Amino acid sequence: MSFPYKLVATDLDGTLLRDDATVSVRTREALAAVAAAGAAHIVVTGRGVPWTRHILDDLGYEGLAVCGQGAQLYHAGEHRLLTSVTLDRQLAGLALSKIEAETGPLALAASRDGLDGEVLIGPGYRVLDGELPSVFIDDPAELWAAPLNKVYVQHPELDDDALTRIARATVGGLVDVVMAGAGVVEILPLGLNKATGLSLAARRLGVTAADTIAFGDMPNDIPMFAWARHGVAMANAHEELKAVADEITASNDDDGIAVVLEKLLLG
Repeated sequence: MSFPYKLVATDLDGTLLRDDATVSVRTREALAAVAAAGAAHIVVTGRGVPWTRHILDDLGYEGLAVCGQGAQLYHAGEHRLLTSVTLDRQLAGLALSKIEAETGPLALAASRDGLDGEVLIGPGYRVLDGELPSVFIDDPAELWAAPLNKVYVQHPELDDDALTRIARATVGGLVDVVMAGAGVVEILPLGLNKATGLSLAARRLGVTAADTIAFGDMPNDIPMFAWARHGVAMANAHEELKAVADEITASNDDDGIAVVLEKLLLG
């Protein structure tokens, strides 16, 4: 079989993973066929390494993965963190104070740096169903006690889109603000996104943006779509991502990735 791309980049949640957090047999087989045709598959996720590693192990995935919204480059086969970018905590604190001056108090969580970095959940932060391992803290000062990759913010009344818009308008020159999923608005180092992490991984693999097809479902995938030759949004994707996608496929629960890959493999 021939395949027109050298790299297949997939987001995890809402994209490669079904809503029950599994990867279907059909999608696994399509990715295996792509690998047999000579293309690499790379996971590009907002999750930090500690929240990604078990999924990659279950897939038998041994290549590179871009984690933490582009902050971390992880070698799954070697269980090794190759690069990691941390958030300037003083700058993040300043950004949060400016946002809160506009919105009122926010609930916070934070992802600590490192292979085993904990996700700390502050008072009032709502953890979604199917929660991943996290540590609940009573003292917000603990969030800032060790190096971080990102800070998560929630508002008691504003929805994700509104909170993201206000935060970007208020602190867009200090930090980056992305919406990565339902209830997941993140503060990141300025200039960091999935495209920066993916381009770093691609250089290590000896491939380029022109060799890449990317799949995603949320606005944090927009930079990755801008970088890749072809961007495919899932049927369940956020409207902002659909608006910039080259193609829209079936949903994550309906093997949307496999639908596209199978068609490309057939030529």
